Amino acid sequence: MIALQAISRETEDAALSYLRRDPYLNVFIIHALAYDRAAQSRDNLIVAADPSGVAGVAYYGRQLAIAADASAIAPFAELYKQRGGANMIVGARATLRAFWRLVRPWHPKPRLVRERQLVMMVDRSSLREYDHGVLVRHARLDDAGGVAESSAAMIEQELGYASTVATSRFSQAVRRMIERRLWWVGTIGGQLCFFCNVGPWCERTVQLQGVWTPPHLRRRGLATAALGAICDRLLAESPSVSLYVNDFNTAAIALYRRVGFRHVGDFQTLLF
Repeated sequence: MIALQAISRETEDAALSYLRRDPYLNVFIIHALAYDRAAQSRDNLIVAADPSGVAGVAYYGRQLAIAADASAIAPFAELYKQRGGANMIVGARATLRAFWRLVRPWHPKPRLVRERQLVMMVDRSSLREYDHGVLVRHARLDDAGGVAESSAAMIEQELGYASTVATSRFSQAVRRMIERRLWWVGTIGGQLCFFCNVGPWCERTVQLQGVWTPPHLRRRGLATAALGAICDRLLAESPSVSLYVNDFNTAAIALYRRVGFRHVGDFQTLLF
């Protein structure tokens, strides 16, 4: 019999052990549990357990993120029916497909379905050397305008809706991330040519997000050089760097493979 309960000091270690079986798929939930300082992040975490131990962990916030054995999917679906209201549901592809079959009869249709997203990782052994004269560094506050524009363009392309750069909320979020040294840029000849940011992380990996090259600077090898150099810097602090990419984005997948990323799992995302 599966029982659901809020995360607690008594269940935290067992929940982390469960999630660490697949750090690349579960990095967001691990980060929320072990590294996010916001108290709300812990409040959103639910553990599924039976007499033999933890069978799943889910994050019920603005997005719903699920890591679960088959036995825990139905209890998580029932709790979601009571709570509802997520803008996005994410998780390992097989898990999310089973979860969605249970909630689909009553749930609003997704605005966008990313049916299969390749989870990819690179470590020191697979990172390839590539030099194309690109310099990489943490973004500075005087880069905020260019970073915000790139972020908005990436969101519109990937998620299908426009983010207004001019809004103070969006600009402030970008500036906060820059101040926390989470945004990276590549430059050539003093011109910004590549952007990405650090998302969630855990002891095994740091996940990259917001990977973007301005369209007029593509197909010159700049993204390969910049991403490789940024990964080199990040691998000084983390055993691996990971990300996920839509399976139809063949250009991005080719870029990641040139850098040395390899496929380690499948993700799925539903957006509402």
